Amino acid sequence: MANKAEMMTGADIFINSLLAEGVEHIFGYPGGVVLHIYDSMFKQNKLQHILVRHEQGAIHAADGYARSTGKPGVALVTSGPGMTNAVTGIANAHMDSIPMVIITGQVSTSLIGNDAFQEVDSVGISRPCTKHNFLVKDVKDLAITIKKAFYIATTGRPGPVVIDIPKDVTADRAIFDYPETVEMRSYKPITGGGDIGRIKQAAAMILGAKRPVIYSGGGVISGNASEYLTEFTQLLNYPITQTLMGLGTYPATDKQFIGMLGMHGTYEANMAMHDCDVLIAIGARFDDRITGELEKFCPYAKIVHMDIDPASISKNVKVDIPIIGSVEHTLQDLTKVIREGCDRPDTDAIDTWWQQIEKWRATDCLRYDHDSEVIKPQDVLEKLYKLTNGDAFVTTDVGQHQMFAAQFYKFNQPRRWITSGGLGTMGFGLPAAMGVQMAHPGETVVCVTGEGSIQMCIQELSTCKQFDFPIKIINLNNRYLGMVRQWQELFYDRRYSHTYMEALPDFMKLADSYGHVGIKVEKPADVEAALKEGLALKDRLVFMDFIIDQGEMVYPMVVAGKGHNEMLSREGGLA
Repeated sequence: MANKAEMMTGADIFINSLLAEGVEHIFGYPGGVVLHIYDSMFKQNKLQHILVRHEQGAIHAADGYARSTGKPGVALVTSGPGMTNAVTGIANAHMDSIPMVIITGQVSTSLIGNDAFQEVDSVGISRPCTKHNFLVKDVKDLAITIKKAFYIATTGRPGPVVIDIPKDVTADRAIFDYPETVEMRSYKPITGGGDIGRIKQAAAMILGAKRPVIYSGGGVISGNASEYLTEFTQLLNYPITQTLMGLGTYPATDKQFIGMLGMHGTYEANMAMHDCDVLIAIGARFDDRITGELEKFCPYAKIVHMDIDPASISKNVKVDIPIIGSVEHTLQDLTKVIREGCDRPDTDAIDTWWQQIEKWRATDCLRYDHDSEVIKPQDVLEKLYKLTNGDAFVTTDVGQHQMFAAQFYKFNQPRRWITSGGLGTMGFGLPAAMGVQMAHPGETVVCVTGEGSIQMCIQELSTCKQFDFPIKIINLNNRYLGMVRQWQELFYDRRYSHTYMEALPDFMKLADSYGHVGIKVEKPADVEAALKEGLALKDRLVFMDFIIDQGEMVYPMVVAGKGHNEMLSREGGLA
């Protein structure tokens, strides 16, 4: 890294600023206005650049890197279409509160507003889908702006920050003096725990509960609070459910975990949520896929809500005791208050509540035909879990395969489940897996996808070859856009409008053409052997194409306008 107070170009300042932030990997794609940066990058060997094949892939890869490590992901794209191609990935990270810094090139300052070649208003375009963004017009402001970007992205409620840098700024020269810290008058993130008075009120309500449920979300992961959530949950012996983004915050194999909540959550989780008298929400935002019909949500419950983002409190669901603060510190403080107090949970009431939950659990809401003559997607995921001992990093695309993975792969650790939650972005899985594999080179990384999703960023198979990413792709191929088809079957009288996938490629030949290994599996009896073969090839990307039951659907299902107690089951009625 360069010495401070050294005169250098904006491009060199940019590279040295990233190194000062501890950045080791950057995902990107070059173009005209960022050539000074790429030239500067060429002259050093500390910052590794991963060349993707599409800018959307760069953002998703940086996103996967961030989710699996907790460190900010960094991506670099050029102006115009480079920036617009990145927007989907930026919006995806924003919806899921992922810490990222995205650098977009811009035309020279003298040309801004002139409709110059490959000019777009990057700040205007990205404003609705970033935590913050910057346009740097003076090379003297570059280092401090980068410092601010990393600070904003990683503190408070995390999120993506865009820095738009005109080409002439990267050519101009200034003294490089990277700040150790930064102060921003307009941004004061919350760092400590919540108000102790509110915490004591919450403790009293929680300990007085007869039918409690703990509901944790992705904020527990981003707040590095899984350890404290586990301690809190086991201290109380209360049931816990998780959002899609929260999977792994509490061990899925523990008896207190009652499954995922929401639209495709378990019967026991949804019924417990509906009947609970005290709901303890931790790092979750009450989105519509979780709540179902808001008027029917938790009709009997008092609600405690802990979150670092004040804007999330009572935004969708009015809560009784709001606690604004770091989830990590708030959970520690709450657990301490409970341990040191005289009150304890009503064990008789909690035992009765567990008896009811076990009755709901006995319905086996995730049952499927184990004797099918065609491959069931659930069977593939169950066998994958068994063969990897639950230790793989699993990325997904979006659709039925995503829900099957969430239901059947049990996560006992945070940051192993990498999926697009809020935005629901097809094409996310493969590039996200690249970011995860770059961050964890010795680990098993599996991308669970479908034949629709995988084709959206399939060009990244080329990146995987260049960088020798030994990702295992599980393609659950039903020749349909499965989740859309499921809705068409249930609510559109089986009018399958444009959901059948015709003219699919031969995925085996396609994988081979990129220099990878392809395996096609058509019989249930061959599923386990194929998975073993693919997983055993530690140094190769393996594309496993499982030809699955075209009519299989994801159950249980809470449809629009319904409450948690009104789930559809495989038999068509309540689960």
